[in-house]
Amino acid sequence: MRHDLKHITLAALFVFLLPWIWHCSPGSSGNGGTDQKRGPGSGPAYGDIIVEGSIGDASNLFPILSSDSTSHGIASLIYNGLVKYDKDLKVVGDLAKSWEISKGGLVITFHLRKGVRWHDGRPFTSADVLYTYRVTIDPKTPTAYSGDFLKVRKAETPGPYTFRVTYDKPFAPALMSWSAAVMPRHLLEGKDITRSPLARHPVGTGPYMFREWVTGQKIVLISNPGYWEGRPYIDGYIMRIIPDMATMFLELRAGGVDRMDLTPLQYTRQTENPLFRKNFEKYRYLSFSYTYLGYNLKNPLFADKRVRQAISHAMNKEEIIQGVLLGLGKESTGPFKPGTWAYNPNVKRYPYDPVKARELLAQAGWKDSNGDGILKKDGKPFAFEIITNQGNEVRKKSAEIIQRRLADIGIQVKIRVIEWAAFVKEFINKRKFDATILGWTIPLDPDLYDVWHSSKTGPDELNFISFRNTEVDDLLEKGRSTFDVKERKRCYDRIQEIIAEEQPYTFLYCPDALPIISARFRGIQPAPIGIGYNFIKWYVPKEEQKLVMTR
Repeated sequence: MRHDLKHITLAALFVFLLPWIWHCSPGSSGNGGTDQKRGPGSGPAYGDIIVEGSIGDASNLFPILSSDSTSHGIASLIYNGLVKYDKDLKVVGDLAKSWEISKGGLVITFHLRKGVRWHDGRPFTSADVLYTYRVTIDPKTPTAYSGDFLKVRKAETPGPYTFRVTYDKPFAPALMSWSAAVMPRHLLEGKDITRSPLARHPVGTGPYMFREWVTGQKIVLISNPGYWEGRPYIDGYIMRIIPDMATMFLELRAGGVDRMDLTPLQYTRQTENPLFRKNFEKYRYLSFSYTYLGYNLKNPLFADKRVRQAISHAMNKEEIIQGVLLGLGKESTGPFKPGTWAYNPNVKRYPYDPVKARELLAQAGWKDSNGDGILKKDGKPFAFEIITNQGNEVRKKSAEIIQRRLADIGIQVKIRVIEWAAFVKEFINKRKFDATILGWTIPLDPDLYDVWHSSKTGPDELNFISFRNTEVDDLLEKGRSTFDVKERKRCYDRIQEIIAEEQPYTFLYCPDALPIISARFRGIQPAPIGIGYNFIKWYVPKEEQKLVMTR
């Protein structure tokens, strides 16, 4: 999963590059089609540059060392994995042209594509895959993604274009775990990956090559003319870092940005005019993501589940969905997207009920002892801080509604909005928070291990709220150790029941993805996975091209 700390990047719509990373991903189109504004024009042509707005910068362009959507979005244009999802959410080959899975599922043999080259011209071989596997499981590598690869008993390269892995026991996410980006052995082997210049100047096999990164301003990529799937039509990709959504919207309107993710207000009102109808195409689909209020379970305030349940009862999710999302989203009740096979619709719910909230808090020892409206325990008021990231007005407004509703039952809440890089490095990764409003992407395989298993509570790992539950640990391990879908369903249904009871998160909503793209870009074909899966086929007719990428 990827942390949904910021916004969808265009590149992140490709993806599921790694199972858990911060932010949103695909779904189905809400506008019923594409190329509606102008038709195909003179047809596909090479050229032009797409400029995307981002409220935050990337952190690191090594996918195994980063967990934010911007970094992974950029990396997904630069690197390839062995496999990927196609537009209909089916597993297809990427750097692997084919594979065989042994009876029982314990051995996967990948047959790699020949003729693929790294951006520096060196040939890609199975040695690169083996190196990537080894560096990922190396204890010295500070990655949140080693767990899947530690399940491998043996990895070997029978030939330069064959890679084979053997597992001790069935591992359901095994195949898609190899969608992780493969890194260049010849540039990294024997070196400290955390100090490598490739973190800022990456070399991959993907459709775009790195050109420039000006911290806090922009990242520039140029199309790979020798890409094995064919040269992308769009010559360049520029991500502009614009921390304020209102400023980004003005840039969109003025033509300084070609693509951004709209806020609900921008989608429903500010783009419903002739200028935007003529010059832009909007899309809407329920994202594979959810937003939540997460509690630091090491904070004594939140040690009692009755307190967490009370806070959930004190919130009005529908108020947030209608008032902040303007109806562009659905209520979230757990870590899966409603309507997907792993989703359990029958978990315990927490309807808005301030009376019930006060009762639960009183049972936990929190009472208004002097009639001033503030709950206290042992003479101390119930007060805490919610942190969230700068640039996401939807989260900030959600926090304000939560603040008001908790004040109604006697809980004092402060809101702190923090610049993106500091938010992740100094607060989330170091566990310096009371509660936080964040989001997760929802992977297509329902394995929840990296976010919810108690072994994943260490520094920089993804269970940063420090959730621990022995039964959940056992179920997570069972769920990923069988190919029987019915058995996996039973495991994940029970996990959702426990999480709903424990309320380590108050699950808020699954938002709609609301991308807008300049209408000069053609070839966009909405599908179940979203709109970015065929980005290398997007194009601008020659007569409408306006930017030139120098080589």
